[in-house]
Amino acid sequence: MQQILVVDDEIGIRELLSEILSDEGYQVRLAENAASARALRSQVRPDLVLLDIWMPDTDGITLLKEWAAAGLLTMPVVMMSGHGTIDTAVEATRIGAYDFLEKPIALQKLLATVGRALKRGGEQARSSLSLASLGRAALVAELKQRLERVMNLRSPLLLSGEPGCGIELAARFLHQRNTPWIAPENHSALAETPLDLLNQAREGTLFLREVSDLSRIEQKGLLLAASKLERYNVRLVSGASRDLAELVAHGAFDSRLYSVLAAATIRVPSLREHREDVPDIANLTLSRMVEAKETAPRQFTTAALNALRNYDWPGNLAQLESVVRTLALTCPSEQIPLEEVNRALPKPAAALPVAHDLPFDLPLRDARDAFERAYFEYHIAREGGNISRVAECVGLERTHLYRKLKQLGVRLARKNDEN
Repeated sequence: MQQILVVDDEIGIRELLSEILSDEGYQVRLAENAASARALRSQVRPDLVLLDIWMPDTDGITLLKEWAAAGLLTMPVVMMSGHGTIDTAVEATRIGAYDFLEKPIALQKLLATVGRALKRGGEQARSSLSLASLGRAALVAELKQRLERVMNLRSPLLLSGEPGCGIELAARFLHQRNTPWIAPENHSALAETPLDLLNQAREGTLFLREVSDLSRIEQKGLLLAASKLERYNVRLVSGASRDLAELVAHGAFDSRLYSVLAAATIRVPSLREHREDVPDIANLTLSRMVEAKETAPRQFTTAALNALRNYDWPGNLAQLESVVRTLALTCPSEQIPLEEVNRALPKPAAALPVAHDLPFDLPLRDARDAFERAYFEYHIAREGGNISRVAECVGLERTHLYRKLKQLGVRLARKNDEN
């Protein structure tokens, strides 16, 4: 039986909602204020929360922010208020609320909203990190402030940073809930049917994870799509792990497209730049796995967390999540000790084959291919040929990685292709 938590300081509303939802076959838990709601959430993950905004001890928006920052927003939350405004609804959905209901709540609207929210509840429990849970370091706070300043702009935005650093988290932070989110796995549609992507993303967001890898024909298609954004009311957010200005200077990227994409640019910091947040992120990732029943209860020792904090994380958040998952699934004891962390962390670079003396006298494209070939061979060796882990470490989708390796002529043993 699905469980719904109703949080409201008015006893009449609590009892009315409890009666209606119980008649529909749901198990209902009641909380009269934020303190009670915190206590209940610490004990169990409800399938849905109906949360009043105006409460005497802590308002619902603040409680929503607390849950998001602590990694506890793993269930859909529908905000309720008798004094609702568009601004309040937008703020709530940006933080992570699923929807917003204005009191007095019509019965059919209540049941329809509850039904939709519960359908996506399972997905939310398995979701990865969000920007709200990325940490409390000054760099992360500054990133959030910069994103908030461009929140309501409809012009294209370029997010730059190292592979795996959290560019998609920043993009999703900008996305307005309950509108289309289109993030194609590959770029072929840009070359073939760019306007189809805009039609899919109409009134929502089109996110391109890595525009620095676009071919000339894909760049041309994106330039066409960018010229039609206003017609489809689409927000274009692009990610780039390489310097587009440098690519333009060397003739590898269209200068007109660069001018459009980089009109507003925000850099996403690497994980090692705010390594003080690593223990919290690791604990959050682990607790989400436990809550989703992907693993038995686990927790890190202090020494283990210190080791994670002191590691450089060249693969950034993607690599950290991969290592935590490995530890959660393979550690034989409830306590994850330092020894297990040291075993899971990749060996030092010096112990792996690394290409030296790259041919700097080659043309830029050939020299870049030589570097990328050595780069991927290094990561394949470091991960023992496990392509899924390589993809996570370098911040590429697995299909994109296979295409890149084929393009560079990097051969894989058959047994590795299956990992």
